[in-house]
Amino acid sequence: MSEQPAEQPPYSSRDLEEIPSVEVISRAAVMLLSAGAERLGLADADPESSPHRDLDEARRLITALAGLVTASAEYLGLHAGPLRDGLQSLQKAFREASVVPDPPGQGPGEKYTGPVY
Repeated sequence: MSEQPAEQPPYSSRDLEEIPSVEVISRAAVMLLSAGAERLGLADADPESSPHRDLDEARRLITALAGLVTASAEYLGLHAGPLRDGLQSLQKAFREASVVPDPPGQGPGEKYTGPVY
C-alpha cells in the first residue's frame, strides 16, 4: 500500500506571514459578516423560516465583527467603510428580526459602534 500524503490545511503559517495584515483582518471580518448573515437567515428566500436562523449565534458573530472592525479601522484604509456598512446592515437586520428589539445602544456590537437605528 502506498501512503497518501497528509492533507494540507488551506493555508500554512508560512503563507500567513506573506499576507499583509489588512488582508488577514479583512478575511476574518468577511467570514464573521457571512456567518452572521447566515445565522440571521439572510441567505434564504424567507429568513424567518430559515433552518439556519439562530439569533443568539448571530448576536455573538455581530458583536465579534463590531469589535474587530472598530479595533482595526485605522489599519483597514479603504476596506473600513464597506466593512462598517456591512456590519451596520447586520445590526439593522438583527433588530428587525428580534421579537423584542434591544434598546438603542444595547444591540449586538453596539457597545463598540454606538446605537444603530
